[in-house]
Amino acid sequence: MPSTALQRIDVDDAMPDSALVALAKDGNGQAVRMLVRRHNRKLFRLARSIVRNDGEAEDVVQASYVRAFTHLSTFRGDAAFVTWLTRITMNESLGRYRRSSPTVNIAAAEEPAVGNGAEVIMFPTISSTPSPESEADREKIRRFLELAIDQLDEGFRTVLIMRDIEGMSIQETATLLAIRPETVKTRLHRARARLRRAIEGTIAPQFSDLFPFDGARCDRMADVVCHEVARRGIGSRR
Repeated sequence: MPSTALQRIDVDDAMPDSALVALAKDGNGQAVRMLVRRHNRKLFRLARSIVRNDGEAEDVVQASYVRAFTHLSTFRGDAAFVTWLTRITMNESLGRYRRSSPTVNIAAAEEPAVGNGAEVIMFPTISSTPSPESEADREKIRRFLELAIDQLDEGFRTVLIMRDIEGMSIQETATLLAIRPETVKTRLHRARARLRRAIEGTIAPQFSDLFPFDGARCDRMADVVCHEVARRGIGSRR
């Protein structure tokens, strides 16, 4: 029978997803909140790579969390919880994108990579605290890169986000996108080449800061998801 409210039992931030999921299935609200906060950025970046709009991406992530937690009883642990969440988010993102956009022929745009090794764009990922004088410039460059990524075709853009920003493996990316590993390599090569041309002469100081989803936005998402899951009940849909 669905829970009418989420239990409030303290959980340890060091707990693995599997332990948090087990607590969440018992209606532990803190476990739900921690899972939401832990995976917000990854899911937001993935959703935004497809829908290319911050507000729409937030809606996608929220809907995906609610779907996941209200169907939590169907999660059997055959794959990692984040992989399950990622698939739900991808399906939700692609569904919205296809309903609002014409079909893009990615295969027609793909070109085979030349040689054994594709050129790689090296984006710094080590965080640093910028000086007040450099903050405005960093923000301009970040927005420039985000806009450049938005101009990539959907398939290229999603592969680039998954591989270069989220650091997913070729096999994991291929599995989630239901394409061959060779196709992942080809799309990544083409995405990097097109992005390189778009940002030639520009250096990205903090590539890991692109499409941020933290602070108040992260807290707000956790609040909304927990409220909606409490209203509907964890695992209430089978």
